[in-house]
Amino acid sequence: MQTALPDKLLQTDTGREADEILRNCVHCGFCNATCPTYQLTGDELDGPRGRIYLIKQVLEGTPPTSKTRLHLDRCLTCRACETTCPSGVDYHRLLDTGRELTEQATRRPLTERLLRLALRKLLAHRSRFTLLLRSGQLLRPLLPGRLKQRIPAYRNIKAASPGPRHRRSVLMLNGCVQPGMAPQINHAAQQVLYALGINVVKENGDGCCGALSFHLNASAEAKDFMRHNIDAWWPHIERGAEAIVVTASGCAPMVKDYGRLLADDFRYARKAAQVSELAKDISEVIAAEQPWQTLPAASARRIAFHAPCTLQHGQRIVGVVEDMLTRLGYQLVPVANAHLCCGSAGTYSILQDKLATPLRDNKLAALQAEDPELIATANIGCLAHMAGQARVPVVHWVELLSALNHQET
Repeated sequence: MQTALPDKLLQTDTGREADEILRNCVHCGFCNATCPTYQLTGDELDGPRGRIYLIKQVLEGTPPTSKTRLHLDRCLTCRACETTCPSGVDYHRLLDTGRELTEQATRRPLTERLLRLALRKLLAHRSRFTLLLRSGQLLRPLLPGRLKQRIPAYRNIKAASPGPRHRRSVLMLNGCVQPGMAPQINHAAQQVLYALGINVVKENGDGCCGALSFHLNASAEAKDFMRHNIDAWWPHIERGAEAIVVTASGCAPMVKDYGRLLADDFRYARKAAQVSELAKDISEVIAAEQPWQTLPAASARRIAFHAPCTLQHGQRIVGVVEDMLTRLGYQLVPVANAHLCCGSAGTYSILQDKLATPLRDNKLAALQAEDPELIATANIGCLAHMAGQARVPVVHWVELLSALNHQET
């Protein structure tokens, strides 16, 4: 693709990167074939190719409008287009730049600004969100059906001491939303890792990975979360933690990107790069230990596995969880259009409900077509988005391994 970015912009790292990404795009349109929003609306501007042209116009000096912002907002950042693209276009990096420039040049309606601010100030802070969630859970019996479906039932997880310490240890990201909504996930991961000979260290001083703020165009705030986590984790890293394990696949790409995002921060660049090297999705750590050789086999329960976009497109971890579950005795049913997003995408299901709802319904129809007993996923956002409407329980896949460890099938 030919470009004409201003010389002033091309003198910056951001401009040079954007120009290179744009030039890699050959306008073939393969990306539209796997874009969830384009499949719904049929609007060229709701596909990656159209959005790339909108961003190109902004970079070349055309003032963005509310229409520009609308179509960039509608992108799920699922990155299915990147998996499809034959030219290797780094679309999400270009989208980040386009969204930031558009946000700076346009003014959202007051209601949008207040909602996005509320999401950042509530969801990204573990104690605030948990307090709000517990209040909702107390009032859950009195709430209308649609709202009730969005609030999970309260689960009290009491973490027992697993036993003698192993020589190996890993850090585990606590996160912001997951500890309140589904505390059993990190608890299950800790038990499974212990059974495989690995201790888990939880640093209660850490917090949101920064993804929520970053994808709401508050990049400075996101970087503050990153620095805070690095400070909290660093003493454990110096003591020899061999990995930073992330159980929510939606958070893992962000932690793995700390090194790039803080590369210009002379105080944190080196530490951020090391954190990125240590960051691992929970599937990577467990698969390396070959759990099928240690854990008991399952009865042949029929499982539909939902691979979140952040797992299969963001981290390019494909087939790893499915292989583990199969080796452990679970029967995985086929799922049509497994590459398409469920519509969760962080805060997308709140901000873009009209698109997120049909995406969720389509995903559940595909997952439940073969009548599985359970749906297993790898991300708390996807789990929460689907659970209220699914006919069968929706769990994190690591919970299935934890159940095997306790001889539960």
